[in-house]
Amino acid sequence: MLVKPHAGSGGLPVLPIASTDGARAEVYLHGAHVSSWLPAGSADERLFLSAHSRFSSQAAIRGGIPVCFPQFADQGSLPPHGFARVSTWTPVDDRDERPGVVRLRLAESDATLAQWPHAFRLELRIEVSSRTLALRLTVKNPGATPFGFTAALHTYLRIHDVHQLRIQGLRGARYRDKVTREDDVLEAAEAMAIHGEVDRVYHAAPSEVLVQEPGRAVSIRTTGFPDTVIWNPGPARAAAMSDMEPGGWIRMVCVEAAAARAPLTLAPGQRWEGGQTLVAA
Repeated sequence: MLVKPHAGSGGLPVLPIASTDGARAEVYLHGAHVSSWLPAGSADERLFLSAHSRFSSQAAIRGGIPVCFPQFADQGSLPPHGFARVSTWTPVDDRDERPGVVRLRLAESDATLAQWPHAFRLELRIEVSSRTLALRLTVKNPGATPFGFTAALHTYLRIHDVHQLRIQGLRGARYRDKVTREDDVLEAAEAMAIHGEVDRVYHAAPSEVLVQEPGRAVSIRTTGFPDTVIWNPGPARAAAMSDMEPGGWIRMVCVEAAAARAPLTLAPGQRWEGGQTLVAA
C-alpha cells in the first residue's frame, strides 16, 4: 500500500520511499521530483538540492531529479524544460509493488492543453534498493493525432568538489556544445573534467558512464534515452541564478538521461519508455 504523503518544504506534499534493506529516497508530488537519495547503510546524500530552492507550486525545484517534458531546455515554444516539472502528479496505489517502489502519473489538463494541445499519459516509476536508485519514465499517446517531444531526467548529483570530478565512458561520443555553440564535437578525453561552465548534449551516447571523485563514485546506466547531457553552470552563471546557493556549482554536476538532440514521435496509441539507474559506490 502506498505511503501517504506528508508536508515537505514549502508545505508541498512529499512521499518517503524506503526499501526493506534501508535504502531511502523522497519524491515531491510537485513535478514528480526526487529530492533525496540515501543508499542502504549510508547517511551520505547523493543528490544535490540547492539550499535556495523555491518550494512553490509555481516554480521548479532546483536540484534533485526534475522531469523535463514535453520540451527539453529552450528547444521550443514552452517555458524551459516544459510543464511536467511544475505540475502536480498523482501517486498510484498499487498493492502489487514491493517496498521501495513508488509510481506517479500525470495526464493532460486544461492548463497543459493551453500550452501544448495534446492528450498524453506520463508515468514515473522510482525504486530504491541497496545502493541503487532506478527511474523509469513512460510516455503514452492516447489521442487521435501524433505528437513529438523531447525529455530528460535532469539528475543533479551531489559531489564534494567539481574540480576533482572525472566522468568516464564518453570517449568517442560526439556532442553539441551549447556554451561554445559548436556541433558534432568529438569527445577525446578518457576521463572528462569540468573547468567552468559546461553544457553538452552527447548524442548516440554510451549507455553507461562513471562519475568518479576521491573516495566515491556513481555509475549511471540509461535505457531508451538516446542522449546524455552533462551540465554545470560554472561560477558566473550560478551567481546569476536566484535559486542556486552560493558556491553550489562546486558541489553538483548534472548527468542527464535525455532525448534532447531530436524530438521523439509517438503515433496514436503508441508508448515510449526510458530509464536511468544510478548505482552508488
